[in-house]
Amino acid sequence: MKNFIKELNEVFSKIEVTDEKGKAVSLDKAIKRTVSLVLAHKRAGNKTIVIGNGGSASIASHTAIDLLKNANIPAIAFNDSSLITCLSNDLGYEFVFQKPVEMLSKKGDVLFSISSSGKSKNIVNASKAAKRKGCSVVTMSGFSSRNPLKKLGRINFYVPSGSYGYVEIAHAAICHCITDRLIEKNNSNG
Repeated sequence: MKNFIKELNEVFSKIEVTDEKGKAVSLDKAIKRTVSLVLAHKRAGNKTIVIGNGGSASIASHTAIDLLKNANIPAIAFNDSSLITCLSNDLGYEFVFQKPVEMLSKKGDVLFSISSSGKSKNIVNASKAAKRKGCSVVTMSGFSSRNPLKKLGRINFYVPSGSYGYVEIAHAAICHCITDRLIEKNNSNG
């Protein structure tokens, strides 16, 4: 366990964040920007959508629920099993999140796209669709630094590890940090 925690700590210390131009941003500044982005979009009457596959789907659901219940942010995850099985059967799995983003998002919404590999076609397709709709995209990826998702967000969190466990733990921690800061902002404003 000590080695696991030591390695995890090393992964956390190496998290990289870039903006939409690929310019490096400090992790603290990226968290603050994400919080400001979500709050600005909420004030404008918009919502936050969170998507992911497998372990990232559970992070997406957990984050959407925490944003909604604890941070008072209108949020949803597109993880309903009937939605996923219908769309993957009828359209193909690579479109399982793109179609709901196209139909249910509106200009000014925020999309959190979570993919450990950053190569999941359904996450990449949904992120591109969200950008076309005028949504702000925040990405969370790992594995290869050249993954396609890492270039699609207004803010891009990248965890430099090939371990699903470390990447997913880091993504969950980033989501919790963002949610906690949103809760703090809500408590200080009222």
